Amino acid sequence: MLVLLSLIDGPKHGYAITEDIRQQTGINLGPGTLYGSLTKLVERGLILPLDSEDRRRPYEITAAGRAALQAQLATWSRIVETGKARLQWG
Repeated sequence: MLVLLSLIDGPKHGYAITEDIRQQTGINLGPGTLYGSLTKLVERGLILPLDSEDRRRPYEITAAGRAALQAQLATWSRIVETGKARLQWG
């Protein structure tokens, strides 16, 4: 989710994704976590690696990735609303 959310505003390479996630959420992804996630997202067709002239390979979100992100955000929105409602009851 965090990687897809980072890529929604344009292609980024690994370090830029990590920094964007850190700045937006305060979560520090380790290289193993990030690159494992990138591999899985590529395999699932949710992101695509782009050609690069240097060592850093950028990635971009696909239409399927956008749809998956929208679905997950809708789910989390319901979870957050349920949590808020239950906290008010307590």
